[in-house]
Amino acid sequence: MCKPYKEKMKEMSVFSLICSCLYPESRKNIMGDFEDLDIKPLNKRASGQAFEVILKPPSPVSDVAHCISSPPKRDISLEDIQKKLEAAEDRRRSQEAQVLRILAEKREHERDVLLKAMEENSNFSRMAEEKLQMKMEQIEENRQAYLAAMMERLQERERHAQVVRRNKELREELLP
Repeated sequence: MCKPYKEKMKEMSVFSLICSCLYPESRKNIMGDFEDLDIKPLNKRASGQAFEVILKPPSPVSDVAHCISSPPKRDISLEDIQKKLEAAEDRRRSQEAQVLRILAEKREHERDVLLKAMEENSNFSRMAEEKLQMKMEQIEENRQAYLAAMMERLQERERHAQVVRRNKELREELLP
């Protein structure tokens, strides 16, 4: 497909194209807008209206109208270049400072986390040591209480044994 045809099809909607075929009086108005297109209605068919779109050869005047030139480039002075370089250097410094600030914040956070972990570890060790110390003290108290109870029972048996011996001696003395 040629380029002018694509451009014209973009400009003119299918709806207006169909309307121009169905309503010839409005076609005259539309054709004033699109002078390089020629639309011919064909015989009516059972499926609907048929038409043919014919492109006219492009005129030299229309080619000039379609060419869009780029805006003229302005001359850049040494002062403008220096300003742009300074602005770029400022942006680079700013970005570098921001990266350094973020890194410092990360280091600070890591240090805080490490200190907190060390503190928690220290607290855990201290608590475990205190718990172990209390347990050892309890075991020692229980052992002392057990030994004291055993000694008391032993002394009680010894007293009972003395009483039994005395009673036996008294019986032997009385029963000669």
